[in-house]
Amino acid sequence: MSLYQLLAQFIRQHWRQYISAGLMLFAVAVMTVLIPRRVGMIIDGMVAGRFDNTALMWELSWLLGMGLAIYFLRVGWRTQLFTASYKLGMQLRTRLYERLSVQGSSFFQQQRTGDLMALGTNDADAIELAAGEAALAGFDGSMTFALVIGMMLLGVDWRLALAALLPFPFMAWAFKHITHHIQDASRDSLDRFSKLNDQVQETLSGVRTLRALGLEQRSAAQFAELAENAAAASLNAQRWEAAYEPAVGLSLTAAGALTLGVGGYLVWHGEMSIGALTSFSMYLGQLIWPMFAAGWVLSLLERGKAAWARLEPVLMQELSVNDEGKLDTPPAGNLIVDNVSFAYPGQTRPALQGISLHIAPGQTIGIVGPTGSGKSSVVRLLLRQIEAEQGHVAWGGHALADYKLQALRQAINWVAQEPFLFSASIADNISLSNPAATRAEVMKAAELASVDDDIQRFPYGYDTLVGERGVTLSGGQKQRVAIARALLTASPLLLLDDALSAVDTQTETHILQHLAELRQEHPERSAVIVSHRLSAVLEANHILVLREGKIIERGNHQALLHLNGWYATQWRYQQLEASLDAA
Repeated sequence: MSLYQLLAQFIRQHWRQYISAGLMLFAVAVMTVLIPRRVGMIIDGMVAGRFDNTALMWELSWLLGMGLAIYFLRVGWRTQLFTASYKLGMQLRTRLYERLSVQGSSFFQQQRTGDLMALGTNDADAIELAAGEAALAGFDGSMTFALVIGMMLLGVDWRLALAALLPFPFMAWAFKHITHHIQDASRDSLDRFSKLNDQVQETLSGVRTLRALGLEQRSAAQFAELAENAAAASLNAQRWEAAYEPAVGLSLTAAGALTLGVGGYLVWHGEMSIGALTSFSMYLGQLIWPMFAAGWVLSLLERGKAAWARLEPVLMQELSVNDEGKLDTPPAGNLIVDNVSFAYPGQTRPALQGISLHIAPGQTIGIVGPTGSGKSSVVRLLLRQIEAEQGHVAWGGHALADYKLQALRQAINWVAQEPFLFSASIADNISLSNPAATRAEVMKAAELASVDDDIQRFPYGYDTLVGERGVTLSGGQKQRVAIARALLTASPLLLLDDALSAVDTQTETHILQHLAELRQEHPERSAVIVSHRLSAVLEANHILVLREGKIIERGNHQALLHLNGWYATQWRYQQLEASLDAA
């Protein structure tokens, strides 16, 4: 879809506002072109002595009335038109947000956060201006131009009109040349702003790392370079936009000179009255706005085209995981993974190969293995962040793809190794999964996650603001707040993706004990615990050991120790490490 198709579709949806604005603009244009004609008649009447004081005051009253009417009509059409165009900006931002919210992680691995933010700000603004300012200037300028030219040709003198229009082809050629450069310059300006935006976002997110490594000056130099490039690109676009003004000015100056020359000749030979020449000069002055409007419209449209060329691919990009399921009831029952294989795009080695597991209600499954063995990929498979290339995954007798994503994820509480906390209070972050939860329920969840004591030590307790991404909390505290958030809802499946990596073994033990007690109270709930620390899966009903995407060992803790394989070796090593730390 082109920008023009987008604007046409939007205008059809809001045709009432655009038609009402158009009618008011038409009335303004008609009265605007009538005023010079009326002024010329008044001058000729005064020269001929046809007006007494009363008649002159009456004529001036008409001019004043039309001026007031033009003022109020301009306010009216601006209100109608800009109200509609702001809706387009809102719709685009809403569509972008909704699209981003359902995209999978593979999409965000290929996109930069700063660029996506720029799409929702500068690019959406540029398209909004094309729907508002450009539509206004285009309609108003075109109508005024047509009416003024008509009055000059038919209402004054066609010979003088043709002479005055001789410089206009030059202006049209200049506009075509300038417009070609504006689109390229606008695209470059938007791209460079996106890079600058991304640099700011990354720098602020990693400011502590930059300080720790002493890279402040280097980061400042990079920012200065990107800011300079963005400013230069924006200035280049503005220069090309400013080139419209000299083209208009030269053309109108030449037209004015021709008007005075030819008009003076006609007046000298009695073929035109002074009033008519005055009216024509006023009409020529009224062409200033349509000419500038043409340049403005072309500039706004080219900026809109460049912005839409960046925004449309994101809005139209296919979802990495399609949401075409029909079941809107959260799944329950047995969760079965049958001989699943999967490879990430661009990777030659599969991340998962022939994975099979069975999770019955109330069971706890442990998944362990060395780094890069595919543990987190199994979690992403259950969350439907990735799709199996071979094999299938079913829950409650239905394939995961049969469920709507919203219904599927309502049945899962997921805690990642690096949880995300919002710039809100601790209580708000915990209650995010259940906004209707009471403070008592929030505190109970915090106790189960063994973070209540830490929270109580903060000056404002549960009302303490955690800062952006939870910057005021330690890694272990963030993980436990995220666990509390997960425990606040009664979903049938809990996924802990190495979510205890930043807590000490004693705290880990307390949390696992609380989880075991919770599952005893709710035997229908299951849990999948991914961990590099084997003590986290000690009490699991079944443990999978992954390596290079394959299951190399499986069984409970005791059975795996008897196998004397990777699990047993790693267990002995971690036990030795723990005893040395205790000593």
